[in-house]
Amino acid sequence: MAATALQTLDGREVALDDAGIGRLESRLRGRLVRAGDPAADAVRRVWNGMIDRTPALVVQCAGVADVVEAVRFAAEHELPVAVRGGGHGVAGHAVADGALVIDLASMRSVEVDPEQKRVRADGGCRLEDVDRATQADGLATPLGVVSQTGIAGLTLSGGMGWLRRAHGLSCDNLVAADVVTADGGVVHASEDENADLLWALRGGGGNFGVVTSFEYRLHPVGPDVAVAFVLYAADRAVEVMDAVGAWLAEATDAVSPLCVLGRVPHADAFPSELHGRSYVAVLALHPGDPADGETALRPLRELDEPLVDLSATMPYTQAQTLLDEDYPDGGRYYWKSVELPELGPDVARRLVEHAAAAPSEHSTIDVWYGGGAMGRVAPDATAFGPRPPILLGYEANFDDDAEAPGNIGWVRGSIAELRPFSSGGAYLNFAGFFEEGDTLLRASFGDANYERLGALKARYDPRNAFRFNGNIPPAP
Repeated sequence: MAATALQTLDGREVALDDAGIGRLESRLRGRLVRAGDPAADAVRRVWNGMIDRTPALVVQCAGVADVVEAVRFAAEHELPVAVRGGGHGVAGHAVADGALVIDLASMRSVEVDPEQKRVRADGGCRLEDVDRATQADGLATPLGVVSQTGIAGLTLSGGMGWLRRAHGLSCDNLVAADVVTADGGVVHASEDENADLLWALRGGGGNFGVVTSFEYRLHPVGPDVAVAFVLYAADRAVEVMDAVGAWLAEATDAVSPLCVLGRVPHADAFPSELHGRSYVAVLALHPGDPADGETALRPLRELDEPLVDLSATMPYTQAQTLLDEDYPDGGRYYWKSVELPELGPDVARRLVEHAAAAPSEHSTIDVWYGGGAMGRVAPDATAFGPRPPILLGYEANFDDDAEAPGNIGWVRGSIAELRPFSSGGAYLNFAGFFEEGDTLLRASFGDANYERLGALKARYDPRNAFRFNGNIPPAP
């Protein structure tokens, strides 16, 4: 009788025969895929082409009941569990060697309540699913900036997007969630019920179970919005970033600018004579009336003589796809970040130097400006922790595995050079492969939040079954 090898929570390898696995399969509405099945190779692939892992079992769930069956099977056999929402996480935590993977990709239902300004979305939803549904009523919740991103990983580790200064992070707008915990129980978390678990889900990562649905607060946005998308010459980058900071000090919270240092893509959207040229871009979106937005954003389009200005009024759903082409499925991605109290000229000059040294012309350095609504949330109000005024994201984006050492070295070396200017924290959706472990997590959450998360981990997942994440070990 054939057997499937799995890794247990304590590192032992166990072999489960067809009969045992068949009992799980018979209880599912969805599909069970084993390592070695014809479909296994496609099923284990995720967005980041650097990730090459072989789970023993993948349960493609058709609904919450399948999630419960899979978690209970894992608990019975003491197996670690990886959870795949959108499969878009840079660190590739959606799959793990020898593990049981719970795949939510088929669970993408969205329900909108326009009167209460709430949306409930399944754990397998992507940004595009939620935005498409909520924009029918001219509403949106703060999500990310690439439409193919899964809402689960994004929200559980924060959620930075175009609406962060206007309405906060994704996790700030999470008002309730349904969670399958490590014992196979189904728990509802809200301000009135299991409020401690809701607190942990607001930035504490995937440590506490499988979130099968997220309920968010909605805000009036669009349906048409004004977007600033302008590229300036890289030799003006320090002055441009300084001007954005000065503008932001007097600007409305409605606008959440992003500065990007990179090289002009070889794409039809840009004049061919600019292809490969170094730039600093200023991007922003105004969620209100497009005429008001055009007025509010105009100063960002006049900071210097632009190389090209692609600013326009467009549907909000289209604005959410503007960066999609930069992050194709199967590309190689290694991203890290560092939080700063300010973006001084010393740091700005280093950013220009680092951008020029990037081995790949697809790589960028992103400057995320905080403040506004996200900055007014106390560090202990959510698990996310302190809110940095400046977040620097270093994105190594490249095409071939042979390029990995140089690109990874560029990111790590650049971040190391900026550590003296930082508190040591990072945005955990951009944390490389979590090489720094506990040190990085403590600095990012803050000591008090980290200790509280460890206590909640001990309550909801004492065996650390959900360990493929920015992992917080259960407190003793």
